[in-house]
Formats: sequence, C-alpha cells, structure tokens
Amino acid sequence: MLSAAGEIKAQDGTIAIGRTRGGRRHRRRRTIARMQPADIPALIGRIPLFAHLNDAQRTTLAGHLRWICLPGGQYLFKAGEMAQALYILCSGSLGVFDGPTDLVRLVAADDCVGEISLFSGEAVRYGVRALRDSELLRLDREVFEHLIERHPRAMLHVARQAMDRLIRRERHDQSPDKPRTFAILPVDQDVPVRGLAMQLARALEAFGNCIVIDAEHGANRGSDWFAEREAQARFVIYLDSTGATSWRLRCLRQADVLLLPAPAAQAARPWPEAAPGHPARVRHRPRHLLLMHAAHRVQPGSARRWRAQFSGEIQHHHVCGEADIERIARLISGHGRGLVLAGGGARGLAHLGALRALREAGHQFDAIGGTSIGAIIGAGVANMWDTDQMMRVFYEAFVRGKPLSDWTLPLVALTRGRRAARMLRRAFGALDIEDLERPFFCVSTNLSGLGKVVHRHGPLWLWLRATSSIPGILPPVLHHGQVYVDGALVDNLPTDVMAEDGIAHITAVSIRADIQLRAQAEEFATPPWWRLWVRQRHGTGWPGIVSTLTRAAMVNSEETSLHCIERADLLINPPLEHVRMLDWKDWRLAVDAGYREAVRVLEARERDPPPPGNENLTAAI
Repeated sequence: MLSAAGEIKAQDGTIAIGRTRGGRRHRRRRTIARMQPADIPALIGRIPLFAHLNDAQRTTLAGHLRWICLPGGQYLFKAGEMAQALYILCSGSLGVFDGPTDLVRLVAADDCVGEISLFSGEAVRYGVRALRDSELLRLDREVFEHLIERHPRAMLHVARQAMDRLIRRERHDQSPDKPRTFAILPVDQDVPVRGLAMQLARALEAFGNCIVIDAEHGANRGSDWFAEREAQARFVIYLDSTGATSWRLRCLRQADVLLLPAPAAQAARPWPEAAPGHPARVRHRPRHLLLMHAAHRVQPGSARRWRAQFSGEIQHHHVCGEADIERIARLISGHGRGLVLAGGGARGLAHLGALRALREAGHQFDAIGGTSIGAIIGAGVANMWDTDQMMRVFYEAFVRGKPLSDWTLPLVALTRGRRAARMLRRAFGALDIEDLERPFFCVSTNLSGLGKVVHRHGPLWLWLRATSSIPGILPPVLHHGQVYVDGALVDNLPTDVMAEDGIAHITAVSIRADIQLRAQAEEFATPPWWRLWVRQRHGTGWPGIVSTLTRAAMVNSEETSLHCIERADLLINPPLEHVRMLDWKDWRLAVDAGYREAVRVLEARERDPPPPGNENLTAAI
C-alpha cells in the first residue's frame, strides 16, 4: 500500500518533495545558517506588527534586539507575570497555554508574543513555553520606551497593530498558526514508516514544499543545520525508522506535531512518549495516532484498544489507503474540510439531498459533526456510506420504521424510546464512534449541570440516541448518573466545535425551525376534553403537544445557531416551510428541497466566488 517512490535525496541527505511550474520535481534552496544582523531587518519586515516601518526604522529596531535560545519545554513567561519584553520567534514553535495543559494557540516562526502586555503594562493573561527548541529575538521594555521617544509615530502604529491583533483574537477572527514540522514515531520498527512519510510528504506538497529528514542524515547535526532546513521548506517531516534513542529525541525536540503510527490489528502496547514525565507528554503538543489497516477497512475496536495506551488528548485516524493519507495531510497542516449538519426532525432529511449535490460537485470532507438528525445522517457520512445507501437506510429507519410511534403513558415522555433505540442499533450495529472511518462528533445537552457535551467516543447508537432526544417526546438518555437530551437545546449547528478543532473550511447545512405557533383564542387553561376535541377539528384549538415540545426544544439554540452560521464557509439553508418537524411522510419533499438549494448555492459560488480572506457564503431564505 505504501511506497517510497518519487523521493529525491539532496547532497545534505534530506529528502525533498516539490514541483516546478512545469511539473518536475525540484528542491528549493535558500542558504541560511544562523541569522546575521543584516537579515534581521528583513525578518522584521515579514511580521505584520512591524510591516509599516520603513527601512531605516527597521534597521534601528534591529540594532536593539537580542538573540535568545529557549529549549523545548521551558517557559518564556508564565501567566500573571509582568511583561518585560516583546519576543519575535525566528525558529521553533511556542504554545500559548491557559493553565498548565490547555493549549490556546500555536505560535509559529515569524510571529511575536508578549506585545499586548508590554503595551498595556498589565500582567500577561496566558503562559507561553517552547514546544520544541526555539530561537527568538527579544525587545526589552526599556528599549521599547526609548524607541517611542525617538519614533513616536512609528511606535504608535505598532501599538495600534497590537490592539487590532488583540481584538481579532478575542473575536476568534484570527486564523490559528499552522504547524510546519512533524515527527513520525512508530510504535516499533515493523511499521512501514518510510513509505508513509513519502506519501504524506507528497500530500503536503499541495500546500507547500516538504522535506523528509531521517536518522541517517540528521543524526549528530546541530540546531543551526535543522533551522536551515526548516527555513528552506514549508513543511519538514522528521522520520524515525531505526528506533535510535538519540535521533528519536531529536525528532521530538524539532516537531510541532507528533504522528504515531501503529498496526491496527496487533495487540496494543505503549509508546515511550506516553510514559508519565516524558518530554512529549509534558509539552502538550498535538498528537495523532495513525492506525494502519492492512485489510483496507477499519477493524472495529482497534481505536479504543490503542487509545487506551495514552492519557490526555490525542486524535486518531484510520489509514486504509492513500486517500486517507491525503486527508491526514490536510488535517494536520490546518487545511481540513469539515461538514456540519443541523438538527430539525423530518426536515433534516434535506441533508440527504444536499449531500447528493455536494458529492456530485466533487466535495469531500475530512471531519463530520452534527446535532440530532444531522448527527445521525452525519454518522453515515463518517462511515463512508454512499448516497444511495444512506437514502435506503434512513428511509427504512425514519419513514417505514416510525421510531416515534411507541406511544406510552407520558410519565417521562410521550414515547418509550425503544423503537428509536432499535432503529439506531439496526442502522449502525455495535460500532463505537472511534470506529468510524472519518473523525466524527455529535452534541447533546446534559441536564445534570454540564450543559453542552461533545461526544467523540463510546457507543455510536447510544450518543445518537442522546443527541436526538427531544424533551417530552423521547425520554432522556441516562448514563453514569447523568441525564442527556437533544443537543438542539444548546447548539443546533455546531460549527463552533468544528472550528475549535482547527478545521479551516466548514460546509454547513442549516435547518431552521420556522414554526410559529399561533392561537385564535384567549385561554390560560384547557377546556373540557369534548370541547377541546371540537375546537381541534375546526382548527381553532390549542397548539398540539408535539408542535409545542419540538418548537420549545429548538428555540433556545436559535441565537447560538445565528452565531454558528457565521463560522461556515459554505452555508446551505433549504426552504422547508412546507415540511413539518415530525411529518416523515413528506421525506421526499425535504430531500428534493435540500438538493435544489445545494445546487443553487454551489452554482452561485461558481459564478461569483467570494474574495480571498472572506469566504463565508450564506444563503438565507
């Protein structure tokens, strides 16, 4: 499955991946040893904070900067300290942490930290430490104040740029810095990591040139040599194919992201990097478990078995073929494509039509998430069902299966919930969420005090049952002492969750409630049953209990959904006023509406693509 074909070895031993405009392989060269004083003004000019300074001002600023080295794992400053300097990152990687473990953002080369607190004079809000060996330039407070006296207008612009950066960060308008260096650290030497590295490098080539450095050519090199290689390429893959301890530690020190391949079918065993106190554990860099499947299909239970070897946050990916490596390349480099599907009862079957149109247009998705029926259909996408299979499965499940028809004495809910649970178990079997071929999450509401809960692990059918538990209609899911109901109460279109996962391009299909309950009488208590029955027959009675409960379940999340709509790069919002929330017999109308609206939106984008940097496209009806 994996081959090392297409690699090019340079004289320095690195393996380069790249293309010229004519399509030939090449290796871009740029000679940089340690940065010289003459190079510093050019570095300053690449940083947005100082981009407006003229050449003379950059030269003056460069003369006051001090070069420092920060070993991986060491703090630059901690939360609560008074800022004493502004720092420009020349090479390496820094993490901004809220507390000891919560990584807020990644700081890559040619960016700066500490400027906000330096200008405001207040204590720093977050701690910053090196995720790997890093080199920085430091501008001390005293020097900065001296520059303000000599160049007040120029430094005023710097302060304004810093405040603008702060505002964009608070609004989450600033794109997170993207990783540039990756370490491939297999669980043992039987994993074919060289072929994996070459295929991954070719996939990363779509976003910039990439080089691969292994132990043969990188061992016993100094930090200047690695800094030069990282300056030559957009991406660097550090490959451990020998298991040599010193080289493996070097890979750890150089990497922004750790890639941990393992044979999925074998018995799970721990990595050295998973041991308590190991540097890889302490620095809290992103970790990705790559489960290699020789049979080209996911082995159920493998993800749970291997994930149990780790503590803390780790993502996992199933690798069944080259297309999976391309998907992983997009995800780890910050170019992932996500799909988010909203809840909406029977109206949610419009997702099936929208998905058909998206697939016909060639859209592929690397991660999927949703709420309620959007999560149920999204699970089919994550399980790699084709459109016809989803149409067949969900027609049987919702239209013929009638999952809400097991009415009962409404002590807990109007239905027993058993038919809904059987429907989900019949559709998805005993799969765990981790067994899905694509990363997947669904959202529920925890009524035991936790509020919104994002489910990424555990029995798939159970959490799909929880995310679709409309209060009063379906009984809640009780699990480990907690009470879970429909996620639509808090987040019906969870693009915010997808964005927090670092997915760069988000396609969302939104389902608006559009149920306006009206009354034609002034009442505060229901009349006798016979009078109520007469009124209901003439259409002048009370709103039905099902309509009231479904509308109430979605009303609280509408404001959140409006915010989440803004996070979508491509939004499809089908007109579904003609389909009632639980009227499954109108399934064909919903599917057709989703298809037509998706085609319209895609054609509109093709005719009038959004300008660069402003790709949000909404299709409000």
